[in-house]
Amino acid sequence: MRDRKVVCRCEDLTEEEIIHAIEEGHDDIESLKRYTGATTGPCQGKGCLMHIIKILSQKTGKSPDEIGVTTQRQPVNPVPLYILAAGDVEGGEEDSREGGADG
Repeated sequence: MRDRKVVCRCEDLTEEEIIHAIEEGHDDIESLKRYTGATTGPCQGKGCLMHIIKILSQKTGKSPDEIGVTTQRQPVNPVPLYILAAGDVEGGEEDSREGGADG
């Protein structure tokens, strides 16, 4: 079995898959992101972006400055953390057991 060089742990992408995507024509960081899902996991690229830029640089001959970084976008409607921490109370499903939490 060949050794897999995992580049993006969140999306389980290997160096080979990144190189294949570049060879398929996804030779800019945004196109590569959309095609492979790289940098879209929970770490949002903190663990893989620099490695992907290095691979892109080697394969395209562009400098890391020319490649740039991915565009980070905020949620369409930002949600305050206290709402997320409260759980699902909007649909009245706080406790669906018969008799509620007390019995």
